[in-house]
Amino acid sequence: MSIKRVFAAMVLGLGVSACASVDTASRNAPFDVPPTEIAAPAPSYQMAGFEVSVPRSLRVSEANMYYPGGDIVWRGDGYGDRYKQVQAIFEEGLRIGGGPLEGARPVSVQIEVTRFHALTEKTRYTVGGVHSIEFVMTIVDAQTGTVLRGPKPIKASLVGYGGQKAVAAEARGLTQKYRITQHLAYVLREELTKAEGFVPPSRGATKTITPLSPVGGEQVAQLN
Repeated sequence: MSIKRVFAAMVLGLGVSACASVDTASRNAPFDVPPTEIAAPAPSYQMAGFEVSVPRSLRVSEANMYYPGGDIVWRGDGYGDRYKQVQAIFEEGLRIGGGPLEGARPVSVQIEVTRFHALTEKTRYTVGGVHSIEFVMTIVDAQTGTVLRGPKPIKASLVGYGGQKAVAAEARGLTQKYRITQHLAYVLREELTKAEGFVPPSRGATKTITPLSPVGGEQVAQLN
């Protein structure tokens, strides 16, 4: 065999060996498997106390228009101190939504209302609309004061009935006050029991809710 042929055979052999080495390494390489996502555990809370703040800096509107200005628009109670009326609605929602919880960790809930814009008479008995409700919620350890969640801005808007649907709802006990209180109870329950808290619907306003407390001692289904 000539020197040229020997040299060519050696080069070819080295090339094949190199390819085999690369192929073996690639076959034995581990798969790039993404880490398994572990869902956060749901909290185990019991509500030891709460505080609801409705700042007097929020502007109240009593104008009977389709969409009046103002931060607080409320007609579900007789004319009076709207700040105290809104505070009472949130407090009742907390009692219904958080009161029955029997979790392992006592917590205190702090709420600051930033917007409470329900329907006026003109809107409720014609076209209907949206109860625009916004607040900031903070959950703290009742013993140490450590913040466990928040301050978290929450938009808890609820579709408000209009026209004949509003009249039919009133006849069944589904007043603005009842529906909003039950909706807040649901939202607050979600914040206290779910790892992700309350997740608003994609369109921004909840249409119907499952009541956590009955009307006049009887469970009443929401109108569709």
